[in-house]
Amino acid sequence: MTATEALLVLATGLGAGVLSSTVGVASLLSFPVLVGLGLPPVVANVSNTLGLIPAGLGGVVGYRREVREAGRVARVIVAVCAVGALAGAALLLGLPAGVFEAVVPFLILFTCLLVGAQPRISAWLRARHEEQHGAQRAERRHMSPATTGFATLTGVYGGYFGAGAGVMMVAVLGLGTDLELRVVNGLKTLALMVGNVVAGLVFVVVADPRWDVAGVLAAGSLVGGYVGARIGRKLPDAVFRWAVVAAGVVAAVLLF
Repeated sequence: MTATEALLVLATGLGAGVLSSTVGVASLLSFPVLVGLGLPPVVANVSNTLGLIPAGLGGVVGYRREVREAGRVARVIVAVCAVGALAGAALLLGLPAGVFEAVVPFLILFTCLLVGAQPRISAWLRARHEEQHGAQRAERRHMSPATTGFATLTGVYGGYFGAGAGVMMVAVLGLGTDLELRVVNGLKTLALMVGNVVAGLVFVVVADPRWDVAGVLAAGSLVGGYVGARIGRKLPDAVFRWAVVAAGVVAAVLLF
């Protein structure tokens, strides 16, 4: 890797880290750059996964207040995403490459719709609850079994394919809980970090990463993840929501 390439990878890591902690689509930037530098796709995927782990670490540090505020939900997210990512990585190794990829763009577009419509859906569910039970629904500060199940499936998807997993986690937590969006964003960043750690460990065993590329990418992504968290904490809910939707649509279009 030349000095110019190292600077490009460093800048890519910085940008990908910011995207990871804000809208959750870091790989849309970093993976194509690594492939463009001549890395084979599998090597680029492994190196990218390892290089983005520090982005998650930096993001979680930046969102530490939100993660602490989430309490038990944060611990559940760590557990289900670890198990899910392990299962997803196993599926990636055991299934033909094209089994899941055809439906991924449609899945991402559907979750974008959920993220955009979440306030109206939540208001409708709350009104329906009040009509049926004659009392205001208590705030959902914990994950129901259904929300836990969908979060686990999102973790599986993250370990298997990954693109747009952050958008999906925002949709799951936004609909399944009444946590503030800034807290949801912190939990999304935590989920992506856990998935990258678990999948990265698995991929290291089955493929040889470019450690020089992964190391430079990691240095940039660590700073970018923290900076992105500082930005994400200050974004108004509406801006964050539609930024996530826009990022998800771009991801789906590129995957088409």
